[in-house]
Amino acid sequence: MAFLGIVVVWALAAPATESGEGKRKIVFVAAAGSHGFGHHAYKAMFLLYAKLLNENAPNVEAVAVTGGWPKDAAALDGAAAIVLGSDGGGLVHQNLAALEKLVRRGVGLACIHYTLDVPKGSKAAQLLLDAIGGYYEQHWSVNPTWEADFKEFPKHPIANGVKPFKIGDEWYFHMRFVEDMKGVTPILTAVPPDSAKKGGDGAHSGNPTVRSRLGLPEHVAWAYERPGGGRGFGFTGGHTHWNWGHDQMRKLLLNAFVWVAGAEVPADGVPSPTPTVDELAANQESPTPNDWKPESLQKMLERWNQR
Repeated sequence: MAFLGIVVVWALAAPATESGEGKRKIVFVAAAGSHGFGHHAYKAMFLLYAKLLNENAPNVEAVAVTGGWPKDAAALDGAAAIVLGSDGGGLVHQNLAALEKLVRRGVGLACIHYTLDVPKGSKAAQLLLDAIGGYYEQHWSVNPTWEADFKEFPKHPIANGVKPFKIGDEWYFHMRFVEDMKGVTPILTAVPPDSAKKGGDGAHSGNPTVRSRLGLPEHVAWAYERPGGGRGFGFTGGHTHWNWGHDQMRKLLLNAFVWVAGAEVPADGVPSPTPTVDELAANQESPTPNDWKPESLQKMLERWNQR
């Protein structure tokens, strides 16, 4: 992991300064991954998404910070939104004071996958409730791997241009949301298979409430509008990096990042070309395994994105 403990700011065709010409600045902050090649690949994910936004969303500019929270606070100057990727919510509870100030100023916040997992009753949990409307609460939420079938979407800018799709991932669900889900709009909702809900008691495996919800739909991504101003977005998938090659999944994420920054999402969503296998495999922090088969990923991309 060449970037462990080293903070690097990537301009990616846009200056890492306060945005001009009315553009909304999005700062991606990636902590080190931990799950091996192609998994929890926050650095690779954020470099890819920043590049795609700079090339295809003219109303925003994106900057990616890798190696953890920026050592130089100037990297966040002018930010309209911050997107966090870390294991165990590390970026949240390790940078509470800075995040609280950003949220109070109305800066948007998006949290991806394991970033959502913070201790129950902690200041980090309260921050996520206040900033994005929900979080992963151990012994309440669960994290099985399953194929979600997203059949319909709400009338919301994040869903602009997104067509129904199926995809497997480690989709967390049964999240802890704000009371009555006030201000929360579920974006991705699906019915998990019973096997995903029958896990025994544990911090991540199951609990009686989840087991009582067989056959019921669960929310795995949501938008949040704060009562005091500012926007939030939570996305529980993202364990599997290759999923960013799915055109519908990727469009939804691009839309979400534009929306959480307070910019207008195109009626047909943010366009982007399907990444190549090489583009998806780039910037991984773990070494390429000996059994890596790029041709298998190519076939999967073709199957997902048949026109």
